[in-house]
This record gives sequence, C-alpha cells and structure tokens, in this order.
Amino acid sequence: MNDFMAARSQMALSLAFHIIFSCIGMVMPFFMAVSHFYYLRTGRIVFRNITNAWSKGVAIFFATGAVSGTVLSFELGLLWPGFMKHAGPIFGLPFSLEGTAFFIEAIALGFFLYGWNKFNKWFHWFTGVVVGLSGLLSGILVVAANAWMNSPAGFTYSNGIYSNIDPVKAMFNPAWFSEALHMCLAAFAATGFAVAGVHALMIVRRRNIDFHTKAFRIAAIFACTAAILQPLSGDHSAREVVDRQPAKMAAMEGLFQTGTHVPLLIGGIPDEKTGRVKYGIEIPGMLSFMIGGNTHTMVKGLDAFPVEDRAPVLVTHLAFQIMVALGTLMAGISILYFFILWKKRDFSKNRWLLKLFALTTPLGFIAVEAGWTVTEVGRQPWILHGILRTKDAVTPMPGIQYTFYLFTAVYLSLAFFVVLLLYRQIKMVPVLYDIPE
Repeated sequence: MNDFMAARSQMALSLAFHIIFSCIGMVMPFFMAVSHFYYLRTGRIVFRNITNAWSKGVAIFFATGAVSGTVLSFELGLLWPGFMKHAGPIFGLPFSLEGTAFFIEAIALGFFLYGWNKFNKWFHWFTGVVVGLSGLLSGILVVAANAWMNSPAGFTYSNGIYSNIDPVKAMFNPAWFSEALHMCLAAFAATGFAVAGVHALMIVRRRNIDFHTKAFRIAAIFACTAAILQPLSGDHSAREVVDRQPAKMAAMEGLFQTGTHVPLLIGGIPDEKTGRVKYGIEIPGMLSFMIGGNTHTMVKGLDAFPVEDRAPVLVTHLAFQIMVALGTLMAGISILYFFILWKKRDFSKNRWLLKLFALTTPLGFIAVEAGWTVTEVGRQPWILHGILRTKDAVTPMPGIQYTFYLFTAVYLSLAFFVVLLLYRQIKMVPVLYDIPE
C-alpha cells in the first residue's frame, strides 16, 4: 500500500465509522423529545422510561461522534495539506459554525441528562429539542462543506491562484441543499429503521411488550416517513449530478457510450476494459426519459471524458445500485406499514411485519455507506471537482500506511465498545428502564 492509497483508505475508514455515529446522534434526540412530549402530555410512566433509555443512547453516540469527528478534523490537515492550504479559508465558515452548533448541543445535552426534576418540565423538554436541532444543524453544515467539494463556488480560480473569496457563497453552493436534504432523510430513515428493528425484535421475543411497542411506533413513524420521501430527494439529487458532475453520473449508471434512447440499467457488473456491463437488466430508453423527459435525450457516457478524469466505475456503480435497491425496499416496507396503520390493524399481532422490521435493522446504514461511497468515489480523481486532483493534495509525509493500521485498530475497538454498551442497554431494559412509578 503506497502513501496515497493509505491516505485515501484512512479517510474512508474514518468517514465510514463517523457517518453512523453522526446519523444516530442527529436523529435519536428527536425520538427522545417525542417520547418526552408524550410523557408530559399523558403522564404515562412508560414514555418517561423510553425517554430515559434513549437519552443514554444519545449520550453514548454523542461521545463517540465527538471523538470520531475530531479525528476527521485532524486528518484533513494531516493527510491533505495541499487541499487545506487553499480550501481552508474558503470553506472554513461551515466548519466554524458546526463547532458552535456542537458546543450548543453539548450544553443542551448536559442540561437534559441532569435536569430531571430540577428545571421547569417544559424547559427541560426544550433542552432535548435543542440537542436534536443543533445536532441536525451540525450535520447540515458538514454536508455543505462536502457539497462545496462537489460543486466549488465562492471564489475565482486562475493560474493556480484562488481569489475573490466569498465564504458565504461557498457554503451555500449549488449542491448544498440537495445533498443536505438527501443526507438528513437518509439519517432519519437509517436510524429509524435500526431503532424500530431492535424494538420489533424484542416484541417478537415477548419482552417488555408495552415499552418496546411504544418505542417501536415512534421510531417507525420517523423512519417510514423519511423512507417514502427519500426517493423524491434522490431523484432531485441525481438531476443535480447530471448537470454538475456528468462523469459521476456515467459511472453511477455504468454508461460507457454517449447516446440517446439510453436504457436504465438495473444491476450488472461493469467491465472497464471492454466498456460493457455484464449480467445487468436494461429498461429501454428509461434513463434518457428520466433525465430529460423523453427518450431522445442525449446522455453523456464515459467516452465523453478523458480516461484520467473518469471515476472508478465498478465501485461507484455497485454502490449506487445497493443504495437504490435498499432505499426502494425500505420505501416499500414503509408504504406497507402506513397501509396497516390506515386500516387500524393491530400491527403488534402481525408477527411477520415485526420480523420484517427486525430484518431491516442494518439496511439503512448499509444504504448510507453505499451513498457516501457514490459521493466520494464518484468524484474521483478530484478532491475539489474540476480544480484540484486528489493525488496533488495528499501529504508528502511518508509512513501513512502505519497510521492507517493504527486508526483501523482504534475504530474497530471503538465500534466494539459501542456495540457492547448498546447491547447492555437493551439487556438492562427490564432492570433500569421499564419500571413502574
């Protein structure tokens, strides 16, 4: 492993872990706030118990997210000094605002965890809402910085010189809204299905039925709503990619040849040497129709771009297919769940539905990882699209592979302890949380 691949691998590993921690940290406070609201309105102790249980999970993921996010900040300077030298002053605004949001989140979380029976009950509830809002804002600001890497704005670039810098315009670049919307919906869907799946499994095993049923309903409503909206957001994001990053779109679709009446490819394994896709299913003219509204629309293939400007097709295409397939599956399950609610059927007696939710527990996060793979690998060979290549931004410091091995061990250890703590939380529900007044 050379230093360039070690730097990319280390960044990929850090992002892969951090995105899970940050998604849960963004979304779980809203579940917690809803449960707390039900407790304040109804006085039912089961909702306070759920709030207490979920607040401990929020604390766990806040701590791990803070650690992994701090590591990422250091890695930007350690691994990519060529990028930070020029990009830091341009896209530093969202990162500085994200730091402010993080501090607000930390203060609000402290108030919430230790404010039971000490504050006015509605102010106490409000601090939990602030935890969710500030966490969500942090995520949006970080995604805005990533969107800037895909759609550079807020400066003039000429002869290697960055001038006329406008940090606000850089933060609100053309891609920020579509990426932020897609990421937020993905976070709610992934976290919601994971939480609902765990509670569904406990219901199937007939453990603390009332506790887990109430918790399942809250998580499932959030998850299913986000999952149904996600395909609409995905379609909007894809159209944005067509306009600004056509080479990425060609890699996502495994499209090697420019043309009209381009079919939509489902599945398949692209072969970059032959320029063909094996084992895929084609829907004639559908990709042209989806992009331009008619089958005569011209769609750029990879042949329209120099070889050195093309993204790795196999990884990008497979990740895109996984993301779409899992997103479609979750949307279908969500429609089924809402149909059962509309029919006012007792879903707790439909063990097949609960088992289905239990099976989908990890799928949302697999889709999130696949989506980030599409975003980051699909942008290659650029770290700043169309301006700065990734290989030109990497550190000249040797021995990066050893830090990659070290960070791999650290993140695996962190993941192990997080899973251990969550497992303990679930096992201790009847002892610590599902207790009477």
